[in-house]
Amino acid sequence: MKKVIKKKKVVTKKSSAPKRKKVFVSGCFDMVHSCHVMFFQKAAKYGDLYVSIGSDKTYRDYKHKDPVYPENERKFIIENLKCVKKAFIARPKGSLGPGVIDFEAELKKIKPDYFFVNEDGVNQEKRDLMKKLGIKLIVGQRSKFGKVERASSDLRQILKK
Repeated sequence: MKKVIKKKKVVTKKSSAPKRKKVFVSGCFDMVHSCHVMFFQKAAKYGDLYVSIGSDKTYRDYKHKDPVYPENERKFIIENLKCVKKAFIARPKGSLGPGVIDFEAELKKIKPDYFFVNEDGVNQEKRDLMKKLGIKLIVGQRSKFGKVERASSDLRQILKK
């Protein structure tokens, strides 16, 4: 007796929903506060948000002081915001160096459509890198929570009092 096995036809249904764009942001994000969250929300309006967090070493090299929250805690806080698709700690291997651009390897891996930055965080190195990689640079205005403009450095001063 011979078994006859019929092949099942596999049909893959293409989604009619357009592919979401990828948005990349970077920063140290020490002492995450309301204006950081507003920054993430603004960036996420352009697509799925990927957040590059400066490592403790990068923070020390760039800011010349220790972060209040260690890198893993900053990552935990940020990746648990509903507007964030993925957060990771930047590892500056093969990058232009710590500080301003410590995320080049991650940027090349994720291949975002957009790089979102506040007006006070844009510089020529970032402009040049985005142009080289074909990533659209979007410069947003710094957020205020009501009439208050928050910055981690301001919060540090308050805590010292």
